[in-house]
Amino acid sequence: MPLYCTKGHENPIDGRFCQHCGEPLPAVVSNTVLPGMTLGDRYRIVHELGHGGFGRTYLSEDLNRFNEPCVLKEFAPKVQGTYALQKASELFEREAGVLYKLKHPQIPNFRELFRVNQRGNGRLFLVQDYVEGQTYRALLESRKHQGARFSEAEVRQILLQILPVLEYIHSMGVIHRDIAPDNMISRASDQLPVLIDFGGVKEVAATVESEFNETPGMETATIHTRLGKPGYAPDEQMQRGIVFPHSDLYALAATMLVLLTGKQPQELIDDGTLLWNWRRDVNLSPALGAVLDKMLSRRPGDRYQSASAVLQSLSSAHPPAPAPDLPPTQPPTKPPMAPTMVVARAQIPPPPQAIANSPQPILTPHPLPPPTPNPLPPPTPKPQSPFLGLVGKTLVVSLLITGATGIGWWAGNLWIQSLSKSGEETSDATPSPSSSPPVDQENPSSQFSPAEQARKQQLRDRRQSLGVNYNFYVNWVNEVFWTQNPNQRGRTLGNGPENEQLREQWDRIATELLDKLDQAKLPGAARQRLGSYGAADRDRWKGQVNQRNLSSRALYDLADVAFFQVFPEQRGRDFLNQPVGQIWHAIAGEKVKAVQSQEALETIRFAPGAVGKRVSGTLQPGEGKAYISNFAQNQLLAVNFTGSSKLRLSLYPPTSTFPPILEDSTEKTWSGTLPQSGYYEFIVVSEASQPVDYQLDIGVENPPAPSPEPAETTTASPEPAQTTTPSP
Repeated sequence: MPLYCTKGHENPIDGRFCQHCGEPLPAVVSNTVLPGMTLGDRYRIVHELGHGGFGRTYLSEDLNRFNEPCVLKEFAPKVQGTYALQKASELFEREAGVLYKLKHPQIPNFRELFRVNQRGNGRLFLVQDYVEGQTYRALLESRKHQGARFSEAEVRQILLQILPVLEYIHSMGVIHRDIAPDNMISRASDQLPVLIDFGGVKEVAATVESEFNETPGMETATIHTRLGKPGYAPDEQMQRGIVFPHSDLYALAATMLVLLTGKQPQELIDDGTLLWNWRRDVNLSPALGAVLDKMLSRRPGDRYQSASAVLQSLSSAHPPAPAPDLPPTQPPTKPPMAPTMVVARAQIPPPPQAIANSPQPILTPHPLPPPTPNPLPPPTPKPQSPFLGLVGKTLVVSLLITGATGIGWWAGNLWIQSLSKSGEETSDATPSPSSSPPVDQENPSSQFSPAEQARKQQLRDRRQSLGVNYNFYVNWVNEVFWTQNPNQRGRTLGNGPENEQLREQWDRIATELLDKLDQAKLPGAARQRLGSYGAADRDRWKGQVNQRNLSSRALYDLADVAFFQVFPEQRGRDFLNQPVGQIWHAIAGEKVKAVQSQEALETIRFAPGAVGKRVSGTLQPGEGKAYISNFAQNQLLAVNFTGSSKLRLSLYPPTSTFPPILEDSTEKTWSGTLPQSGYYEFIVVSEASQPVDYQLDIGVENPPAPSPEPAETTTASPEPAQTTTPSP
C-alpha cells in the first residue's frame, strides 16, 4: 500500500520523505490502516487524529463528496471472543443510531456506520463531519503562553452559545458525559463552540470490557475511569456511573472555571472540604459566580436541573432591553420531518473576541447630516417563543456590555467610534436579533464628486424603497466586495480620491445585488425581515408543512430551485451562513405560504377502482410543484414523467427511514415496490429559463381506497448527512 504526502504524491510505504516534493511523510497509522488507504471504496485515510479506549480516529477524505474532509472513528474495544465482539458491535450500532438522530449545527453530523472486512477481520467505523477549528484546551494553552486567560465576558458568551446545545441533546434523551475543554471546538468559520466526542461510544466500550474482561476485579475500575474526566465529571458519575442532565452542567461549569483560571479542576478543589475554591484565582461578578457555584453543587439536587434553568439565571442577572410583546410560536404538535439536505447553522453571535477581531464595514465614518426619514414601516419582528426571545435579548445585552455593539458581526467597533465622534444616533431599520441598531451612514460625503454623490443617493433611495434592513444590506455587499478583493477585507475605505475606484466597485456590487433581490420577487414583508431569519423560522416551517403531509426536504427542493434561479453561482457552496443565505430563508418562507394555500401542493386521489392518475401543469422558471398521494406498503408503483430536460423529479417515501427513490432526477420512468405505507411525495421543479409544460402519470397495482383530507404526519424523519451540494 503506497504512502501519500499532503499534496497527494505517491511514495513507497517505507519512505520517510516525499520523493516528489521532499515533504516529511506521515508515520504508519496502525498495523493495518495506513495513510492513502481507501476504506469502504469511499473514505481515503489522511492521517490518525488520535486514539482512546474504544479505538482510533482518522482524518479522511470522502471520495463521493469531492474529497470533503470527514472523521472516521474505528470501534475496537479490548475484548476477546466471537460473542464478546458481537455484543460490542450490537451495542455500538445502537449507540450510533442514537447519535445519528442528533441534528444540531453545533454538533458534528454522524453520517453513517459501515463495516470493512480486511484480511478476514471485520472492522466497524463511524463516520462524522470534520470540524475545522481549535479545541478550547488548545486555545487556553496558547493564551497561557501569552500570560492571558479567558475573560468573564467570553465565558458568559460561551455559556449562552453552548447551553442551547445541551438543552437540545437532553431533550433527545442524550447525556454527553464527557464535557471538557478537549471536547469543545471553537469552529474556525464562525467561532461557535461545537460539542464533540460524546461519551456514549466510550460507555459502550467500557461496558463490554467490564462485562467480558477476563481479569477478575477489573470491571468497575475499567468502566469508571473511562466515563468522564476526573475533576470535570461529578462524584455520582465517577463513582457510581450515574448520569443526569445536571451532570453535563457540572462538567460545563468546571470547564468554564478552567478557561477562566488556566488551572486544572484538581487545583481548584479544596483538599480538606472537597469543595470548589476558585475565588482565590479569579474575580467574577457575583451573578456569574453564583450561577457557577450552583452548577457545581456537590448534592445533585442543589444544582440546576436543566440547561434552560441556567440560561434563565444568566438572563435574569442581566435583564434584556424592553421589547414589544410577541405571540409565542406554536410548536408543531407532531415531530416535523427533516430535510434530506443540511440546513443553516443557528445564527448565534460569535464570542466577543471574534467580534473585536472581525473585519470592519467598508463604509467610511464621518459626520453626517440627519438622513431623510425612511418612508416604509419598520420590519415585522420575528415571532419567537418567550424563552428564545429572552435568550436572544440577553445576547444583545451581553454584546452591549462587552463593547461588541454595532450593525452586526463585522461592524461593531467602527460604528460605535463613529457614533461617539458625531454624536448622532439615527437608524432607518429594525436591527436583527444579533445586533443593536446601526447608525445610518449612507448620506454621501461632500468630498465625493457630484456623480458619486448622486450614485450613492440613488442606492440609498432604492434600498429604502425595497424596505431592506441597512445592517443586512451592508453585510451582504461587504462580503461580496471582500470576496472579490481579499486584500481589502477589514479595511475601511476612506473618502479620498485614492479609494474612488474601490468605492465605485462597492456601489456597483450593491446595484447588482439589489437587481438580484428584485429578480427574487419577494414581497415587501419578506424583504424587510432579511437579516433576522434563523433556525427558529426553519423549525416553524417544518411543522407547518408537516401538517400538510409534506416533508421539509420537499419544501427545501421548492426553495432551492427558486434560489438558484437567481443565484446560480451559489450552487455547491455553503451559502447559508453568509448574508445571501437570508434570501434563501425568505424564499423558503414564501414557499411555505404557497404550500399552505395549495398553490404549490396538490393531493392525488384515485377514483374507486382506478389504477392510474395523470397530473400536468406549466412551471415558470425557478418554480416547483409538490404532489402527495397515500399508498400502502408493498404496492407496485409505476411513474412516467414527460417534459423538458430542464425539469427535475424527486420521489420521497413517507419518512427518511428509507432513502429517496428519486432525487433531482432527469429519469422519465420508474417502477418498483413501495417500502412503507403513508404519503409519498412527487416534487417537480424547473431549471429552465422559459415556461415549460410537464405531465406526470402514476399507476398503482391494488390502489388504496380513496383517502380523506390529508392528516397531520406522525412520523418524523431524522436529518440525514450533508449532501455534496451544501444546500439547506
